Amino acid sequence: MAIRVRPADFDADLVAIRQIRFTVFVDEQAVPASLEIDDRDAHCAHFLAFDDDKAVGTARIDCGQDGKIGRLAVLADGRRLGVGRALMQACHDLALARGLGQVWCNAQIGAVAFYERLGYTVTGEPFEEAGIEHRRMTRSLSRVW
Repeated sequence: MAIRVRPADFDADLVAIRQIRFTVFVDEQAVPASLEIDDRDAHCAHFLAFDDDKAVGTARIDCGQDGKIGRLAVLADGRRLGVGRALMQACHDLALARGLGQVWCNAQIGAVAFYERLGYTVTGEPFEEAGIEHRRMTRSLSRVW
C-alpha cells in the first residue's frame, strides 16, 4: 500500500470525507449521524489519505481550538498500514507551521495506545462523548517521533 496524504477542501472533498467518517463512526461505531458533521468542520483544516486513487482515511485539526485533532477515521482495509500515523503527521506538520507548540485530542479508549505510540499523554479523566468512552490526550510538538 502506497499511502499519500493531501490537504482536503471540506466543501470540494465532502463526499469522500463524509463517506469515510460515516462508515467508521456511524456504521461501525453507532455514533448518531446527527453528530458526525458539526459546526467546527468549516473552521478546521482537513486531510485525506489515499491508497492509489481510493480515499481510505481522513482527519481534521482545529487550530482555533488550540490544535484539537479529531475525526481521525481510517477504513477497515487501511488500518494497521500507517494511514492513521500519516494523517496525524500531516496534522502535526500543519500545527507546527501555524506556530502551535502542542496538539490535543479526545481519544476513544480503544485508541489510547495508538496515540501513546505517537507521543501523546493522557491528561484527563475518562468521559463519554457520542456514547463512547474517551480520554483527553496532549502531545508536545517539540518531541521527535
